Amino acid sequence: MKIISIVFLLLALKNYAQWQPDIRLTNNASESYTSNNNATWIASIGNIIHVVWYDSRDGNDEIYYKRSSDSGVSWGIDTRLTNNAAVSWFPSLAVFDSSITAPVHIVWQDTRDSNNAEIYYKRSTDGGISWGTDVRLTNNNSSSQNPSIAMSGSGSQALVHVIWYDFRDGNYEIYYKRSTNAGINWEPDLRLTNNIAPSLFPAIRVSGSTLHVVWHDVRDGNYEIYYKHSSDGGSSWGADTRLTNNSTASLFPSLTIPGSGSPAPVHIVWYDNRDGNDEIYYKRSLDGGISWENDIRLTNNAASSGNPTILTSGFGTAAPLHIVWQDFRNGNYEIYYKRSLDGGTSWETDTRLTNITGLSIMPSIAISGQVVNVVWNDTRDGNYEIYYKRDPTGNPVGIQTISNEMPDKFELSQNYPNPFNPMTNINFSIPRAGYVKLVVFDPLGKGVAELVNGQYTPGSYKVDFDASQLSSGTYFYRLEAGNRSSTRKLL
Repeated sequence: MKIISIVFLLLALKNYAQWQPDIRLTNNASESYTSNNNATWIASIGNIIHVVWYDSRDGNDEIYYKRSSDSGVSWGIDTRLTNNAAVSWFPSLAVFDSSITAPVHIVWQDTRDSNNAEIYYKRSTDGGISWGTDVRLTNNNSSSQNPSIAMSGSGSQALVHVIWYDFRDGNYEIYYKRSTNAGINWEPDLRLTNNIAPSLFPAIRVSGSTLHVVWHDVRDGNYEIYYKHSSDGGSSWGADTRLTNNSTASLFPSLTIPGSGSPAPVHIVWYDNRDGNDEIYYKRSLDGGISWENDIRLTNNAASSGNPTILTSGFGTAAPLHIVWQDFRNGNYEIYYKRSLDGGTSWETDTRLTNITGLSIMPSIAISGQVVNVVWNDTRDGNYEIYYKRDPTGNPVGIQTISNEMPDKFELSQNYPNPFNPMTNINFSIPRAGYVKLVVFDPLGKGVAELVNGQYTPGSYKVDFDASQLSSGTYFYRLEAGNRSSTRKLL
């Protein structure tokens, strides 16, 4: 097993160095801006990658969208999503499905109704090819700003969740709203915070029926990170939980939830100047937000590190974690990246992703299968443009050793969970050393994913299978080891 461990380590190190060249996504004489860091403005499903931003090429800021259908290798044309004489800013998007035509949901803030910003929404039901009409989500005489969106489920009963901050109460408070029928109808606004100080820049993520929200809040005399969750899909909410406690500002939290387990781990990053300059900090809860471990400092240099975004793929406490942020250690802001392959217990070294004389700021990240996708705002061209970069093997989806003991028999277990969307586990045991192959087939017998292909010693193993690149439906997976084989069905 030591030889196998060394091989996997070498493969991990090799994969870590596979970042490809920067790709410029916008090209016009005006400014193209990203959203705030803790609102997601890139998302991916299988080979489809979606990106949104706002752009002043039309004389005022409008929301724009583009997509790639080949995992970021090439990109389609820019699509203008808004068209009015006012300002449209800070878009956020969400997708949740295993189909390449998965619906895409977008929110943003818009001043078309007055000088005050309101929250607007629109969706595409065919994977970003065509778009429905704008829907106004808020209606009050104050400002509603910086929305973030998340969703769960699929089809006509998908839940869409939107969160933002709002000045209708005389100070900024966090508000929430949801649709229980995939964005067709919307329930009333729900106020989530209630204190005399500003609560700002919320982010939201969903795991099954549990919603998790973070934001920064000055109720304690300085900005601290706060958290709350709903365990019933947004119908009711627990109390606010203060996550940081120091005499300086803790700002712009981002969070991620692996998979749909219950309780799922919750991972949070933010930036914090408790050390005399801004550094990236991380903390996690392994019981769905009930209790929290200590803060972990992830960066350590004399310059400013800020605006982090965190994302995971897979499920369970050991799911890989990926972080991107902007960093001034090189004398100008560049994009940096780091990851954890054990669910946040340990972290690899920082990796610099950009190297230019201009500013690279406000990154966002998306993961699909093994591909890590990063977008950011960049001034290398003389004005702000949107740039993109990918690591095609940066998210290891592979095999884990469960036991080194020699099993009694050859066995292929039923995948769990089943049905699933989009991640599942497949366990198998082999009593003798030899060549092992595990392949997923469609109903016509065509191989659609090769999960294991190599020599293995006796033992029990677990494979994480990400089916986000496949259409929903029934598939089969077959294990071959020596002269033995076994086939099972998954949904």
